Amino acid sequence: MTGQPSARTAPRPAIRLPAPAPGWAEPADVVVVGSGVAGLTAALRCAAAGLRTVVVTKARLDDGSTRWAQGGIAAALGEGDTPEQHLDDTLVAGAGLCDADAVRLLVTEGPDAVRRLIDTGAVFDKADAAGTIALTREGGHHRRRIAHAGGDATGAEISRALVEAVRARAIRTVENALVLDLLTDAEGRTAGVTLHVMGEGRHDGVGAIHAPAVVLATGGMGQVFSATTNPAVSTGDGVALALRAGAEVSDLEFVQFHPTVLFLGADAEGQQPLVSEAVRGEGAYLVDAGGTRFMVGRHELAELAPRDIVAKGITGRMLEQDAEHMYLDGRHFGAEMWAERFPTILAACRAHGIDPVTEPIPVAPAAHYASGGIRTDRSGRTTLPGLYACGETACTGVHGANRLASNSLLEGLVYAERIAEAIVAAHPAGAPAPVPAEPARTETIPLLAPEQRFAIQRAMTRGAGVLRSEASLAEAAETLSALRAQAGDATAGGAPAEAKPAEPGVESWEATNLLCVARVLVDSARRRTETRGCHWREDHPDRDDTHWRRHLVTRLNQDRTLSVHTTDGAGLPATVPAGETP
Repeated sequence: MTGQPSARTAPRPAIRLPAPAPGWAEPADVVVVGSGVAGLTAALRCAAAGLRTVVVTKARLDDGSTRWAQGGIAAALGEGDTPEQHLDDTLVAGAGLCDADAVRLLVTEGPDAVRRLIDTGAVFDKADAAGTIALTREGGHHRRRIAHAGGDATGAEISRALVEAVRARAIRTVENALVLDLLTDAEGRTAGVTLHVMGEGRHDGVGAIHAPAVVLATGGMGQVFSATTNPAVSTGDGVALALRAGAEVSDLEFVQFHPTVLFLGADAEGQQPLVSEAVRGEGAYLVDAGGTRFMVGRHELAELAPRDIVAKGITGRMLEQDAEHMYLDGRHFGAEMWAERFPTILAACRAHGIDPVTEPIPVAPAAHYASGGIRTDRSGRTTLPGLYACGETACTGVHGANRLASNSLLEGLVYAERIAEAIVAAHPAGAPAPVPAEPARTETIPLLAPEQRFAIQRAMTRGAGVLRSEASLAEAAETLSALRAQAGDATAGGAPAEAKPAEPGVESWEATNLLCVARVLVDSARRRTETRGCHWREDHPDRDDTHWRRHLVTRLNQDRTLSVHTTDGAGLPATVPAGETP
């Protein structure tokens, strides 16, 4: 990566969520926030090196996004496949904005990382009695390189293996805990996190874990939209925490809408059932109500084009025909293949009254994956000393403007291992826990009432969904601004008597985090006046490499305005904070 490190000459005053003071604290060498493939891999590697490791997770250990991943994990494991071919497919899908060095690292280290995952206990489907890993194809891949487990339950198997390994090693875990804010020492270096534990256990209520290294692996922010494939816990908590702490984030405008999500009705909200890319990889095809395959001729790979192209194809056909959804036709698979290869999807469809064996599946795009996030270098270091990020909450530069199918699990795996290496090198085991310094001045963000979550989701779905324009984005920005103003008025006592200030609590904190990430997403989408990858501007339908083959980098100022700059090119600048060794 190019560019100069972002230096911090002095700790900035803290911006925090309104919350009670911590009522308990415990020391650690590293605290990992999140329990998906990225978080648990980082925790296992840190613990294996002798570091006192604590895992904090918002629900139970296996309740994150990883277990919902159906298709698989991409790596050049098959005969004739190479990391270079995987690199080429990733760069094409990323629409000119991938950091090529970050991608090369991913595809080169990926195969051995998958083998280490197998050594940890993950069991993938086999192609033959000799134990050869079965590989399938997904959108954007020119080779069969997707390893899968349980047919279409890859994430569940990876989660099972990692959770069992964490428990076998007796790594300290704090479940049902929402991370609140970053703690820093007198020099502005990371000193741990505050968190709120829901329910009874060893600790409950607001507390703190003091550690010189914090790894954010909190997953995505899909709940910022009304309909998403993300679980309810995906409320952008890590990105919001990083912004309040002063870290830089990048590329939040690039939200991938998965093209084939089971359509449950125009008013369906919350987590929607995913119909994996692998179904198309095995030969299912997209049709309209008349049975016409509309992706043929739109792209050389037809239904297996990169996700942004397929999502646009579906949305475009829906607009042409004034339809609410299209269809995915896999009837030719037969009952046996559906039951053996896609048992999870088959069960989900049948639970909603649809039988893929005998009828096409109604599908429509829904928010799926955030390609942007907290800006990191190739060791997962952010622009704040001691703060690391990996998985969907991070922006490593791997995905560019659109994630290639099944690269997400691989990215979490590879970059988590690199984070552990960096932490082991920078933070020796058993050192005294840092002492958090109370900043000279602390500012709190006005809390949103829990019910405002739905107002955010509706505004984002209308204004910043698959199709965007200056008019739609301006309308979304106006709604978000009004919500911020209402929360501020209520906090200051200037709102009507019936508008009481929101009380600190999980639902209010989540709504406030969603507003924070939504605001940055909309701001970036308005600035990027082109169509690229999964960012589709109706009023700027062409890709503009002259002006926009670059990244938007955003930081939250002390007065809570946004500071935004663009990079010089497609590579992300270095992030190593002053005083740290690259």
